[in-house]
Amino acid sequence: MAQARPRVSIITPTFNRADFIRSAVESVLAQTFGDFELLIVDDGSTDNTVSVLEPYLSDVRIRYFHQPNQGQSVARNRGLAEAQGELICFLDSDDAWLENKLEKQVSMMDQYPEVDIIHGDEIDIDEYGREISRKNMRRFSGMIARQLLADNSVSINTVMVRSRCFDEMGGFSEERRVADDYEIWLRFASRYRFLYVPAFFGFYRVMSNQISSDKRARFESNERIVLDFVRDFPEALSRSDRHWGLSRFYCRKARYYARAGDKIVACGAIVRALRYCPADPVVWRSLFRVIRPSGI
Repeated sequence: MAQARPRVSIITPTFNRADFIRSAVESVLAQTFGDFELLIVDDGSTDNTVSVLEPYLSDVRIRYFHQPNQGQSVARNRGLAEAQGELICFLDSDDAWLENKLEKQVSMMDQYPEVDIIHGDEIDIDEYGREISRKNMRRFSGMIARQLLADNSVSINTVMVRSRCFDEMGGFSEERRVADDYEIWLRFASRYRFLYVPAFFGFYRVMSNQISSDKRARFESNERIVLDFVRDFPEALSRSDRHWGLSRFYCRKARYYARAGDKIVACGAIVRALRYCPADPVVWRSLFRVIRPSGI
């Protein structure tokens, strides 16, 4: 008799995270909603990841795949190709979930059929699992391309996405070694409706050797992503919304580089923000912060 398709597919890419992946897997197995499959895509780990995972692989809900190292986006796409569920979630191998994450989100997907992507908040922890902060950025519901253009407010470890979104618009861009999730949320925001739930769904581990810890690299990648988006999806936003989002993005970039002491890059960014929204008081406040970064 053929095994029934799981309701939820969980995709966990991993690379040399043997010290943390046990916690990620156990947080999935502890879920109060059990109709899922966990797809672990090992992107060429050279540590003892396989031996750590061995005790869990007898669970029929867990499938393990190994591939040569090709990057996180390629690993996530491998998971998408193997996924059988109608709902897709992502959990990075150094992070973890609260036990009711799936139960709450599946219920909301059933309750709100017009919603395509649910996301929420997360708790920051350190490498030892100790809580650092519960402070989260502002997040949004609805057609959120305008807000996403300004900044990526969707945490990949908290999302639940209808699988048809990937069928219709494709998976992760394999050109993006940094911020590949930002690119896909922007692309999806051109067509699909998001729902932000003000609840904690997971734990985000903050470590110095994460890809996301290099803020300069992230700003460079993010800038390419937002400019490619406005070029490739010109109908997604009105001219005023497009300029609003881009001005906010360049304000963020200007303030960051001003704090980092790189006045040349900061000034270039604030000039671009002024070109998009010359009368916006937010831009002028950012200009002041570029001139006086110590006052931030």
